[in-house]
Amino acid sequence: MTGYYDDLETRDPGTREAALAEALPLVIARAKTAPALARLLRDIEPEDIADPAALARLPVIRKAELSEAQKKSPPFGGYTTRPANEFDQIFQSPGPIYEPGRHSGDWWRLGRFLHASGVGPGDIVQNCFGYHLTPAGMMFESGARAVDAAVLPAGTGQTDLQVSAAVDIGTTCYAGTPDFLKVILERADEMGKRLSITRAVVGGGALFPSLRQGYADRGIVTRQCYATADLGNIAYESDALDGMIVDEGVIVEIVRPGTGDPVPAGEVGEVVVTTLNPDYPLLRFATGDLSAVMPGLSPCGRTNMRIRGWLGRADQTTKIKGMFVRPEQVAAFMARHPEIVRARVIAERDGERDVMTVQVESLADSSEAYAASVVDMLKLRGRVEIVPPGSLPNDGKVIEDRRSYK
Repeated sequence: MTGYYDDLETRDPGTREAALAEALPLVIARAKTAPALARLLRDIEPEDIADPAALARLPVIRKAELSEAQKKSPPFGGYTTRPANEFDQIFQSPGPIYEPGRHSGDWWRLGRFLHASGVGPGDIVQNCFGYHLTPAGMMFESGARAVDAAVLPAGTGQTDLQVSAAVDIGTTCYAGTPDFLKVILERADEMGKRLSITRAVVGGGALFPSLRQGYADRGIVTRQCYATADLGNIAYESDALDGMIVDEGVIVEIVRPGTGDPVPAGEVGEVVVTTLNPDYPLLRFATGDLSAVMPGLSPCGRTNMRIRGWLGRADQTTKIKGMFVRPEQVAAFMARHPEIVRARVIAERDGERDVMTVQVESLADSSEAYAASVVDMLKLRGRVEIVPPGSLPNDGKVIEDRRSYK
């Protein structure tokens, strides 16, 4: 597949910023027609939110809040701009969390990813994402339609039938979790069947380098996306294989875990996403995932921001001495001392006793003031260790549990 999905991918960054300045106020105005978002934005004028810096003034929405809102006001908790009966589909993800869907356009924006993966007219996509209750199957089917590829809605499991169908139909592309393709390929070997799959578009799990190489050894080019049921496509790989390019339909921020405060470029933090979807305009929705912004532009020619992909989970809540210590408490401790660059709470064992150490990147001479703040903010006593700026790992962790549970 040559070329780009559309002109949006190669825009000059200034042109993208200008388009965003025009689009964001319209999205905010539209969001204010959704009951839950109207309450959240009651003191916000749409024209005041025209860039990511202004967007960062809005509170973060977390999945737990969405779940609670849906219990009180089913099915969508007042976060959609149209009633449930005006959507084409309603899905249920574990939680349960309900998500809307529509047939119009490429509603989840997976077409951009499939195109970048070389999928298009003439391809037959064996879609092995689930079609039962959860939206992943329809998300990838919508993307395949957007690039004019045919779809076999295979769903999950039934490996023998998957192999037979792939042979009979002449499947050229696999869509599904990274590891299930290996199961299909190995079963095809056992059955003495030769498959025609040359491309794989995957998500929903880790694509380990060894697995990607194993597919490459079979002549299968594998690309992965970063997408969620709530937000659709967030970022995707291109043939450059140099980070993941942020989708044109979302705004991605990397914030300090437990807060909504953006971290410096390159630092690991929690992924927070705002969608420009007028039907379901989630604003500053916290994914709970860790990543970091990459410098520069992709060698493939796409000009949007890149992230490093999935780097772990941001929820690091840990029980120490019988008390929960949460990332937001660490953030409050840092906020009390602006000179702190980074802080890290470490839980260890000394015999049968929990021990807490708080490492602080600071140029301060004394840890006395920090010790008092630790008690105030973390509600526990612990040793404070001042370390030089830049010495703590850039891994997004603010709480590290070193205790062994074996």
